[in-house]
Amino acid sequence: MSKIIAFSGSNSGQSINQQFINATVPLFKGAEVEVIDLRDYPAPLYGIDLEMSEGIPASMQSLKEKLREADGFLISSPEHNGSMPAVLKNTIDWLSRIEQKVFDEKPTVFMSTSPGPRGGLSALDHLVTIMPYRGAKIVGSYSLGNFGENVVDGVLSEEKKTELLPILNKLVNAVSV
Repeated sequence: MSKIIAFSGSNSGQSINQQFINATVPLFKGAEVEVIDLRDYPAPLYGIDLEMSEGIPASMQSLKEKLREADGFLISSPEHNGSMPAVLKNTIDWLSRIEQKVFDEKPTVFMSTSPGPRGGLSALDHLVTIMPYRGAKIVGSYSLGNFGENVVDGVLSEEKKTELLPILNKLVNAVSV
C-alpha cells in the first residue's frame, strides 16, 4: 500500500493546521497515512556559516530519511504575515542542503486553514508557487476558512469533506501509480 506522510508547517502545540491534518487523515482510503510533527525535528536557524562549521543537523538528516519513505505528502501550513511560518521555511532550507528537491518529485497536496474567511490563502498560494522548485509534484491544494466553524471536536464538516475528498482521492491515485 502506498504511503503518504502528513504534517503541518507549524511548531505550535495548539496548531489549527495540525488539527486540520488530524481531521483530514480519516478521510483517506487506499493509502497508509503517517502523521509526523515538525516539533520532533528541531533545527537551529539555517545559515551557511553554521552549516560549514557544524554540518547538517542530525534532526534534519533523520527527517529527510523519513520523507524518503513516503510516496506522497499532505502538508497544511499556517499563514504568518502572508507567507509560510519560519519553522517550515527553516526546515525546507535545511532539507534542501541535503537534496535540493526536498520532496523528490512526489505527489503533494498543500492545504492551509485559519480562523478567518480566507483560510491562509496567501501562504497557500506562495507554497503552491515555490514548492515545485523543491520537488513537490503538486496534485492539489485546499484552503479552509473559518476553522472554528468547519472543524468541530476534531471533525471536518460534511460540506468541507465533500469539497476536500476529490483532492485527497487525486493524491491517493497519484501515489498509487
